[in-house]
Amino acid sequence: MISTPWFALPPEAYGGIEAMCAELVDGLVELGHRVTVIGVGRNGTKGRFTATDDKPAGSRRLGNSRPEVLHAARTARVLRSLDSDVIHDHSMAGPLQAGQRQAPTVVTAHGPVTGEMGLYYRALSDTVHMVALSRAQQAQAPDIHWSGQVHNALRSAHYPYRDRKGDNALFLGRIAADKGVHLAIDAAREAELPLTVAGNCNDPSEQPYIEAEIRPRVGDDVHLVGEVDWHTKLDLLASARCLLFPIQWEEPFGMVMIEAMACGTPVVALRRGSVPEIVEEGVTGYICDHPAELAKAIGSVDRLDPVACRGRVRRHFDTDQMAAAYAALYQQLSRRHPHNEPAARMAPA
Repeated sequence: MISTPWFALPPEAYGGIEAMCAELVDGLVELGHRVTVIGVGRNGTKGRFTATDDKPAGSRRLGNSRPEVLHAARTARVLRSLDSDVIHDHSMAGPLQAGQRQAPTVVTAHGPVTGEMGLYYRALSDTVHMVALSRAQQAQAPDIHWSGQVHNALRSAHYPYRDRKGDNALFLGRIAADKGVHLAIDAAREAELPLTVAGNCNDPSEQPYIEAEIRPRVGDDVHLVGEVDWHTKLDLLASARCLLFPIQWEEPFGMVMIEAMACGTPVVALRRGSVPEIVEEGVTGYICDHPAELAKAIGSVDRLDPVACRGRVRRHFDTDQMAAAYAALYQQLSRRHPHNEPAARMAPA
C-alpha cells in the first residue's frame, strides 16, 4: 500500500486520500492479509511500515513535484525488496513505474477524470488497474479501462454520535472555489443559521478566491476557523445542525459527507458528482438542484432523524465493506497475473 508524501497515516487533520488509505490498511489486516505500507512520517496503521521520509511534506507543499518524485524513487527501491502479490498505489508519480513492476498495480482515481488528470489516468490505464470511487465517476469517463468501483469508507464507531445538535451549520473542507464555500455562507445567512467554516486554506492558488469571496463575507454569524485537528473536527461534525456541501464540480466522492452522517448530522448538498449515491434524499439530507434552494433545505433539517444518518453509513460506507471489496479485486488480479508475468504485458481488466 503506497501512500502519498504529503501526510502521515492517518492524517492529523486534512488529508482525505491518507485517511482512506489508513482505513483500508487496517481493514485488510483485520481480514487476515499481510500489508506493507510505504508512506511518510509515523505509522498509525496496523500494517508493516516503511517510511520514505521522516517528515510529511505537508499541505504547504501540495502541488510541488519534488516531494512526489523523491517519494516515488525511494518507493521503487523499497518495492524491489518485497515479494508483493498486488501493489495499490495512491501516489501521483508512483504509478508511472507500474510497467516495470512484477506485481499488478491498482490505482484508485482520487482525482477528477476530466482535464489533465483524466488524460493522465487514460495514459496509465494500459499498465495499471483503475478503480473508481463512485458510479458517477465511472460514468464521466467510460473510455477508461475500469477494473472496479469501490466507495470510500470509515469506521463509524470512531465517530461520536450526537442527536442533540447545536445552533450552527458547518462547512468542512478545502477553502476553495470548487467547494462552493461562498454559497454555503450565503445560504446559511439566508436561513439565519450561524455557520462555522473549517478547512485547509493554505493553497496559494486559492488565495485570490479567499480574499475576494470569503473574507468579505465573514461576520458575527460566520466563523472562519481554518484547518482543525482530528478531535476538533469530530466535535464540529457531531454538534452541527447540518453539514453544507454546495460542491461546484463533479467530485468523485465526498468523504466529509459520510463523516457527518456517521455523527448523526444530515447533509445539505448540491446535486453534483457522487452526492446522490451518498445522501439519501429526505432521509439523511437534502439534495438541491440550484444554490437558491439551499436555504430552504437548511430550514428543514430538523425533520431528519440522526439515527437514520448513522445507520446509512453503517450499512453502506463501513471500512469492512471497502476492505472486502478491494481484497476481492486484489485476489482476482493476483490469480490473473502470476509473479513471473511482467506488468508491462498485462492487459487491463
